[in-house]
Amino acid sequence: LVQLVESGGGSVQPGGSLTLACAVSGNILSTNCVAWFRQAPGKEREGVAAIYGGSITRYADSVRLRFTISRDNSNGTRYLEMLNLKPEDTAMYYCAANWFPESHKCLLGAEYQYWGQGTQVTVSS
Repeated sequence: LVQLVESGGGSVQPGGSLTLACAVSGNILSTNCVAWFRQAPGKEREGVAAIYGGSITRYADSVRLRFTISRDNSNGTRYLEMLNLKPEDTAMYYCAANWFPESHKCLLGAEYQYWGQGTQVTVSS
């Protein structure tokens, strides 16, 4: 069993920054691929960023060069650093995890077995 707990959400003004954290516990060996998703009211869930192992990353075009996904190797926590936030980044953010045998399967459109409860990010002036 794997548990994911997100934290770090909040309210910021446009241009501001936030860093979300995804604490992973349980059978962490089954979570070599972790991704961040977001869902705004009335919109479909969108994959934002994914990381395979500690270094192979993928990003949605809408956040590329503004968001950075990373892993703390000491405890397995994954982070999503978000810079230059825009109102359209407002959403509930979720982290999700799965195990894939190869890095090219760790995609934003892949199936993820484990999900956290989400953390709200609001960007407004």
